Amino acid sequence: MAPPAQSQRSPSPSQPSGKGEVSDLKSQLRQLAGSRAPGIDDSKRELFKKVISYMTVGIDVSSLFGEMVMCSATSDIVLKKMCYLYVGNYAKVNPDLALLTINFLQRDCKDEDPMIRGLALRSLCSLRVANLVEYLVGPLGSGLKDNNNYVRTVAVMGVLKLYHISASTCVDADFPALLKHSMLNDSDAQVVANCLSALQEIWSSEASSSEEASREREALLSKPVVYYFLNRIKEFSEWAQCLVLELVGKYVPSETSEIFDIMNLLEDRLQHANGAVVLATIKVFLQLTLSMTDVHQQVYERIKAPLLTLVSSGSPEQSYAVLSHLHLLVMRAPFIFSSDYKHFYCQYNEPSYVKKLKLEMLTAVANESNTYEIVTELCEYAANVDIPIARESIRAVGKIALQQYDVNAIVDRLLQFLEMEKDYVTAEALVLVKDLLRKYPQWSQDCIAVVGNISSKNVQEPKAKAALIWMLGEYSQDMHDAPYILESLIENWEEEHSAEVRLHLLTAVMKCFFKRPPETQKALGAALAAGLADFHQDVHDRALFYYRLLQYNVSVAQRVVDPPKQAVSVFADTQSSEIKDRIFDEFNSLSVVYQKPSYMFTDKEHRGPFEFSDELGNLSIGAESTDTVVPAQRVEANDKDLLLSVSEKEESGGPSNNGSAYSAPSYDGSSVSAAASSQMLSELAISTVTGHASQSSLAIDDLLGLGLPPVAPAPAPSPPLLKLNSKAVLDPGTFQQKWRQLPISSSQEYSVSPRGVAALTAPQALLRHMQGHFIHCIASGGQSPNYKFFFFAQKAEESSTFLVECIINTSSAKAQIKIKADDQSASEAFSTLFQSALSEFGLP
Repeated sequence: MAPPAQSQRSPSPSQPSGKGEVSDLKSQLRQLAGSRAPGIDDSKRELFKKVISYMTVGIDVSSLFGEMVMCSATSDIVLKKMCYLYVGNYAKVNPDLALLTINFLQRDCKDEDPMIRGLALRSLCSLRVANLVEYLVGPLGSGLKDNNNYVRTVAVMGVLKLYHISASTCVDADFPALLKHSMLNDSDAQVVANCLSALQEIWSSEASSSEEASREREALLSKPVVYYFLNRIKEFSEWAQCLVLELVGKYVPSETSEIFDIMNLLEDRLQHANGAVVLATIKVFLQLTLSMTDVHQQVYERIKAPLLTLVSSGSPEQSYAVLSHLHLLVMRAPFIFSSDYKHFYCQYNEPSYVKKLKLEMLTAVANESNTYEIVTELCEYAANVDIPIARESIRAVGKIALQQYDVNAIVDRLLQFLEMEKDYVTAEALVLVKDLLRKYPQWSQDCIAVVGNISSKNVQEPKAKAALIWMLGEYSQDMHDAPYILESLIENWEEEHSAEVRLHLLTAVMKCFFKRPPETQKALGAALAAGLADFHQDVHDRALFYYRLLQYNVSVAQRVVDPPKQAVSVFADTQSSEIKDRIFDEFNSLSVVYQKPSYMFTDKEHRGPFEFSDELGNLSIGAESTDTVVPAQRVEANDKDLLLSVSEKEESGGPSNNGSAYSAPSYDGSSVSAAASSQMLSELAISTVTGHASQSSLAIDDLLGLGLPPVAPAPAPSPPLLKLNSKAVLDPGTFQQKWRQLPISSSQEYSVSPRGVAALTAPQALLRHMQGHFIHCIASGGQSPNYKFFFFAQKAEESSTFLVECIINTSSAKAQIKIKADDQSASEAFSTLFQSALSEFGLP
């Protein structure tokens, strides 16, 4: 057999072709190290390129350290750069090898070529080896006094690196004083800017322990220093100008005349081509004039043109950043931007995130003079192929109507949306029509005439269906088919997955019953029976509440459920004014882009005890865990069940006792049919309406009036027999694997006591409390009002494990519990034990 053909593909220059490749490089470098032959530098370049290439792809070439250092004895600056790159990469992980580089780096720091001096000094300071700091002081001192500005620039940043390696060495060498002298006297603007940056960082770190550093930091904000920087600001680079402007923004002028002097000095910065400089200047203007109302408004007028120019130029990402700041200003003073509304029209080629922000701004600037043009433009977007933008445009039209601008025309437009044969347009329009009717009841006849033609089968989105049901109940006297539509929805109760829709359905059928009792009695009975059997706690409680109201007195029930209503004057804002002011104070930062104050995405206490890492896809417990709580661990979070997202309230579909203290009869067709239950409820309600029934004294155990014998109160639960292991241990990997594999044994919702809710302001208290019951927390997260915990426990006698997911909402005082167990037969006993432990949380 012929040997296999050799591959014709040449080896990649970035991969070694064999195990001896690094050894070959080492021998070749050694041969070239002492050679002075012509063209030797070209040969070294090729070898150096290979070494750097291997290092870049992660191949360990640290064995070549000595040969690379020996080959660095050359005047070729390209070779020097590659050698410095190699040395900087391996010096930190190999401190012993780094010592070999000190001599040649110190020698290069005295080279005649300023470029080599600067590069050598930068590499020397980048070694970041604590044992070598004594070798940095001399070259840094010489570098700060060097005649070349590049070397001085590198030396200034080298001082900052030295401070982070050894703060005491940096302070003892009196480098901060040298930097201050250079900052105030150096002729090069970049050196001055680097000095300012380094001193701010050094003095801010030292201020807590040194009064002198605190005084020096305050001296940076003195009038002479601030004016010194302002007079030289045109010499600085864009980065340095932003640094100076940030410093000026912290300065507090002593007189009003100073404010105008500073603004006059910075006036031309508003015309700068760099968006960062313009935004930094605007922040200074806004902060200086906060206490001067008239001047502050004039500043808005002045900064409007530069911002609008920046929005229309540059990349979409830059436009979005600038537009976010413009959005903040528009929300604070919409009347100033009302004449410029056309700048906020969406362009076809803009990304959706830019369009969404512009739609919000169009809504904000709408007034009597421009509403028609803005609404006309927004209606065009409703047919946009980008469905999210089409939805936002419809919402924007509704928001403008709620601001009482040109309501007649807008209502007509919204009713036209209802007639469009697009599900998402109809859904959004229904929600808006509901809000409009709450504020403008006088439009009910026109709206109901159109809404009555919409089939409930064609509305699938929960919010839209809830809005339609609300209108069916609120205006059932004007809608001929309202009782029959509600009845058909109740027949499909089990197929409706949204608790919001079921809640609205209960309320709507009650309202319809008060207005048209004969036609609605059957539907009401079925709705209440289904609601009492519902697994969702809120639905169950509302059905129970309505039933008891009807038992007591129908007239009272009508006054409670369907009282005379006044038109809503103002809808609640989603963001408080305090939050908006905090964002404004952090102008020209990520807070404006995220539309939330910085503490909400930087402070651990607001992020929750977990830090999220998108790159690693994992979670890590924060440092605030105490010794009495489970030590810090890491949990993989790529399993959907383990994601600590508490923004959406989960609904449990398993058997539940709803955490209720009542013992209502079950909704079971085997004992009494649902039809019979509905009929009994209907008869009760009708007899009360006609005045033949007095206040009912039916027992709580016979809520549906089924003639069941009274049941004695249930005895207090006996202490659970299940014993748990006090020293249970479970690693995060095993927890995650078990959570994926095991089925849900129990899924229930409990009520948390008010004391427990109050104690949950510090989630760590719950972890300690549960650990006292031998139930250990392996992961937790979230922020008020939603917290999420993962617990585990083990049997005392055997290695059977219980896993728990617990989501607590402090607003509703509800806890949703999912339990998984190795031993399914013991899950009920553990559920009782867990509930008992949770009920004791917060008790003295």
